[in-house]
Amino acid sequence: MTRPVKIALVYQSLLGIYGDRGNATVLGKRLQWRGIDHELVVVEPGDAVPADASIYLLGGGEDMAQVSAVSALQTDGNLFRGLDEGAVLFAVCAGYQICGKTFTVGDRDEVIEGLGLLDVTTERGPQRAVGEILTRWSRADGTTSLITGFENHGGYTTLGQDANPLARVVVGVGNANDGSEGAVQGRVIGTYPHGPVLARNPDLADHLLELATGTTLEPLDKPEIERLREQRIEAVQRGAR
Repeated sequence: MTRPVKIALVYQSLLGIYGDRGNATVLGKRLQWRGIDHELVVVEPGDAVPADASIYLLGGGEDMAQVSAVSALQTDGNLFRGLDEGAVLFAVCAGYQICGKTFTVGDRDEVIEGLGLLDVTTERGPQRAVGEILTRWSRADGTTSLITGFENHGGYTTLGQDANPLARVVVGVGNANDGSEGAVQGRVIGTYPHGPVLARNPDLADHLLELATGTTLEPLDKPEIERLREQRIEAVQRGAR
């Protein structure tokens, strides 16, 4: 019997202030619609992170929450063990930043060592990036699609040679005004958009599920989701003209 797909929502009380918990809901629902069993584990500080999850999720939070989350994850160690076993990590905004080598916090821009899962560094940007963001995501098979979301971050992220951009910016700021957004390194994916981003972008949600399960998923016929997505994209494009 195939075990359920285990989704670990990590440190919701620290990294969950922008509604990114919705990403877990979307992944679970898209598995349910396909008749695939799943298990959602909500992990709070002090709880052990499961080492056998298929997908780990990190969301957005404030500076001190980032510092606390890094310390707790380093002490626990099971996130690293899970990734070594082939799990997928999807990290949004503050969660994305802490996956890098370093990030800065506070008025003095104190440099904090990150989890080192992505070859990126984050520093305070010249102005806060706030607003709708639209990017173009290029998949490994050569196909592309748009990613829509809402960015709200003061940190600007620079990619090193071992990390690749998740997407290229069409509207918005993204990583650091260099035209890139997010980062991908192995089975770790970081991105800035909220929304929650997987509710707005079902193709990206299915991509994570396919990475985690090692299978190609059958398409879902959900025209109402596609219509809403098209309306959001059109609204962002109109606003940018």
